[in-house]
Amino acid sequence: MPALITYQTPVQADWVDYNGHLRDAFYLLIFSYATDAFMDHIGLDSDNRSASGHSLFTLECHLNYLHEVKLGTEVWVQTQVIGFDRKRLHLYHSLHREGFDEALAASEQMLLHVDLAGPRSAPFAPEIAQRLQAIVDEQQDLPAAAFIGRVIGL
Repeated sequence: MPALITYQTPVQADWVDYNGHLRDAFYLLIFSYATDAFMDHIGLDSDNRSASGHSLFTLECHLNYLHEVKLGTEVWVQTQVIGFDRKRLHLYHSLHREGFDEALAASEQMLLHVDLAGPRSAPFAPEIAQRLQAIVDEQQDLPAAAFIGRVIGL
């Protein structure tokens, strides 16, 4: 399977700082939109969330800023499922642009499937778990995610 592209956008004027670079917070915004699109891809779209009362909450996010991104650059996010269990989903997003082989940024995320009535954690519905497993199976030959499991320290 080629990489799963979940979000594409040009870098907008109000997203850049005084150096003309994408502000750090907007990397996360782009990755957040990619997570939303991934949710749609696996069937946790707004109709499903309304009908089931279930959604995903972000538990933890690690963000690596790898290369500068400038105003107007067309970027896209590739999403890889690192793993999942009954209630959690481990995702890896990487940010890319045309003509540059390395990732511009990377985000490792741990998400929790939640029953919004509680809110409390809840197992994935069987059809969602099947879609996740199908993606894992399709992505088995992708290169290993480069920036996961990292720890900050001196």
